[in-house]
Amino acid sequence: MHYQDSIDAAARALETARQMIADEIRDYPTPVSGCDAQYNHLLARRAQITKALTTLNSDVFVPTPRTLTEGSGVESR
Repeated sequence: MHYQDSIDAAARALETARQMIADEIRDYPTPVSGCDAQYNHLLARRAQITKALTTLNSDVFVPTPRTLTEGSGVESR
């Protein structure tokens, strides 16, 4: 198994979790007050999952001796 398979499985699991939370939020009984702890918890979990998916799908800069800062180009010698 390749590491990418695990990353893809994690992304699918997060997408499934995001959809389940979206369904719970959609079906949540109204009216919702600003102090409804359970509803606020769902919103917080949705934000966490969205952040995890964004992080999982974004490119990450890894500094090297030739490129110390992002966007600095490659040092020629």
